[in-house]
Amino acid sequence: MALQQLLAGDPEKRSKIYLAIGGISLVKAIAVRNDPDRFRRELRDAALFLGVGIVLRQYSQVKAQKREELESSLPDWLVGSGDGGAGGPGIDTTALQEAAKQRLGGEEPEPQPESGLRARARGVLSM
Repeated sequence: MALQQLLAGDPEKRSKIYLAIGGISLVKAIAVRNDPDRFRRELRDAALFLGVGIVLRQYSQVKAQKREELESSLPDWLVGSGDGGAGGPGIDTTALQEAAKQRLGGEEPEPQPESGLRARARGVLSM
């Protein structure tokens, strides 16, 4: 498995999976302790999985700590209600996009589509 794939997604969930697989391998190693070759193989597998699980857990803690540091350095108007959008938890991405467009002199924001019965009726009639 490539390192990018290993670190993609939620590393805390992956760490739990690797720790569980390592625990199962450790139990298997104890079960086959009479066969020296298989015992070493299972013990090695358990050590690898447990090691990767511990490293992923530490990585997720460092990642969360860095995210908190970045969020604390952002201005208050940029930190939103925690909509959990693309910007991560606690960041209002629409405010960030609007501020970037204004600062860079970009194009005007797109008008929001009408919602409700009137908009649906117009959509049906325009077909």
